[in-house]
Amino acid sequence: MNATHSPETSPVGKALDRVDGPLKVQGQAHYAGEFALPGLLYGSVVNSNIASGRLRSIDTRAAEAVAGVELVLTHLNRPSIAGYDKPYEDDDAADGSPFRPLYNDRILYNGQPVALVVAADPELAHYAASLITIDYEQDPHATDLQAQLEQMKKAPADLPDPRGDAQQALESAAVKVEVQYSTPAEHHNPMEPHASTVHYLQGGKLDIYDKTQGVQNCMRYLEDVFAMQGQIRILSPFVGGAFGSGLRPQYQLPLAVMAALKLKRSVRVTLKRQQMFTFGYRPPTVHRLSLGASRDGQLQAITHQTIGQTSRFEDYTENEVQWSGMLYKCPNVALDYQLVPLDVYTPLDMRAPGATTGVYALECAMDELAYAANIDPLALRQKNFTDHNANEDKPYSSKALMACYAQGAERFGWSKRDMAPRSMRDGHQLVGWGMATGIWEALQMPASAKACIDASGKLIVSSATTDIGTGTYTVMAQIAAEAMGFAMDQVEFKLGDSSLSEAPLQGGSFTVSSVGSAVQKACQELRLKLLDCVQQSPASHFSGKTTDEIDFADGWLFIREAPEHRVKLTDIAAETGALEVEVSVEPGEVRDGYATGTHSAVFVEVKVDEDTGMIKLSRVVSAIAAGRVVNPKTAGNQIAGGVVWGVSQALHEETQMDHNLGRFMNHSLAEYHIPVQADIGDIDVLFVEEHDEIVNALGSKGVGEIGIVGVAAAVSNAIFHATGKRVRDLPVTLDKLL
Repeated sequence: MNATHSPETSPVGKALDRVDGPLKVQGQAHYAGEFALPGLLYGSVVNSNIASGRLRSIDTRAAEAVAGVELVLTHLNRPSIAGYDKPYEDDDAADGSPFRPLYNDRILYNGQPVALVVAADPELAHYAASLITIDYEQDPHATDLQAQLEQMKKAPADLPDPRGDAQQALESAAVKVEVQYSTPAEHHNPMEPHASTVHYLQGGKLDIYDKTQGVQNCMRYLEDVFAMQGQIRILSPFVGGAFGSGLRPQYQLPLAVMAALKLKRSVRVTLKRQQMFTFGYRPPTVHRLSLGASRDGQLQAITHQTIGQTSRFEDYTENEVQWSGMLYKCPNVALDYQLVPLDVYTPLDMRAPGATTGVYALECAMDELAYAANIDPLALRQKNFTDHNANEDKPYSSKALMACYAQGAERFGWSKRDMAPRSMRDGHQLVGWGMATGIWEALQMPASAKACIDASGKLIVSSATTDIGTGTYTVMAQIAAEAMGFAMDQVEFKLGDSSLSEAPLQGGSFTVSSVGSAVQKACQELRLKLLDCVQQSPASHFSGKTTDEIDFADGWLFIREAPEHRVKLTDIAAETGALEVEVSVEPGEVRDGYATGTHSAVFVEVKVDEDTGMIKLSRVVSAIAAGRVVNPKTAGNQIAGGVVWGVSQALHEETQMDHNLGRFMNHSLAEYHIPVQADIGDIDVLFVEEHDEIVNALGSKGVGEIGIVGVAAAVSNAIFHATGKRVRDLPVTLDKLL
């Protein structure tokens, strides 16, 4: 009989296949827009084509005359919805007045939903939607961040107080750089577009299949907007990618609910790919940095100002500049963050929000400082390493960044690098080697989980989290199996249901640390309950035993030192009925005295054709310090995906707007450039050893975000090393390089 898992036999830390993999490859995993319901109707959204103004009139008669059209919904005939801001403030809402779909005749941005056509099939709905004519009263609009920089205002962000005198230190620094970088708007383009399927139940209750990263967030939002407390259940068993786009309820969800309530029928609304460009996005930013250092490269001063874009109705903020005050040791730091309100929709968190752009600017500036001081870029970062977060005046619970530098550099071969630009060649191609540091928060949120032993002796664990493709089904089963001493095939994890135990949004790389900690504790409490059950008889061999003296394996509970004394779990469940416990977990008090974070070192090789300027990414080495890695395979997938996106940010992605219309132009996958397989070279991911008993009970920090941070800077720095030309405006395209 096997004992409870030792570190060698524990499923945690093993590169296991995804438990939901077979369902997905067999086409049996159903997504929000795929659930079949009897009598289901289909909605097609009509979007505005002006950026500011109002609807003077909207003519729906031609659409309503089409056979098979059941409803044309506008602000004039929608069901009753909340009239104040508060009900629309979801768990990820920005400061301000959230957007209210079909609320009135005001147009706040180009692409705003203004009508919904509901018909017997989706093609019919799309056709009828094309027949609607709208007369607008158009107001002047402004959508160009670069042209409106003078309209900036202080962002309502929690910035650390300045330390030292950054301006004075800059003036006296032996080496300094003063630079400006800019990043464009980027849009989420997951494989699965946003969709909501509303199942109208008897009595008016709603079961809703939605593409979301927070089933309970969407449930509470709808309950408040429609005054339907206790009547809505959100289900999201599978999500085909989200990257932040599912953190807030998107407009197809309330529109589908409006139609279902109006018709008392089940309704599905699926957004077309072009409509995926009509809500949140990564905002364009401008970064102004000044770095000062001693002759030997010791940082003396950092100033970093970011100017970001937001909507007129909400003040969207990110952690853009905080990284510049915490990543390196520097006595004089001043950080500033400004917003420019424009006639656009509110930006939205996108993978590693704020860090992706803020660290890009910082790490490019560090590379420029290295060349100004004639110091190897890696050596400059090593020299300025700190084990404290000076923004918070706290030591890190763990920070294995120096190991990332050392192991990543060795794997990459950094010591062979000639520092001079244009000094390395491969035939007719210029070879460039660049690197950057990455950082992300190691957060933990309150979360709950339930653990149950059913009559068959199977362990069923559940929480209302989601799996956006990160492997949540798998890693939660691994954590539960370790905590209970079960084999993986004896464990089932349930998620994606708003009726399950409370869970935070799936984002910010805190799902494992939050929900995983709750799963671990629930299983530990279940062990206690099982032991208590077998101790009820005074004659029991287990009487007086503690959890340290018993074990679980192969469906049995037994005494560790006397394994012949054992009880089958199914026998316990048969006598007592299914046993379950539900627990809640919050961040431990021990964290309060420490800063927590994940870190990385990214090394990149590019090859640039000397004549054409064509850039080819050859290889990437990404060294990650993220505490205990629950599943190196799924975690490695996350890092590799982040690297691909970082390369895309550096070389491909840019949502372009026609500012005369205030409309995004390249709103399709044909024109919105993302990399294909031929654009990506070898990606080598390595996890450095990092033990952390402070960050949470699991010692795990999460890897969803850290993979992308620093990659765009490393690519940009490699391009400079190859060509000798700095391009400070992403993406680095041929026209800018030539």
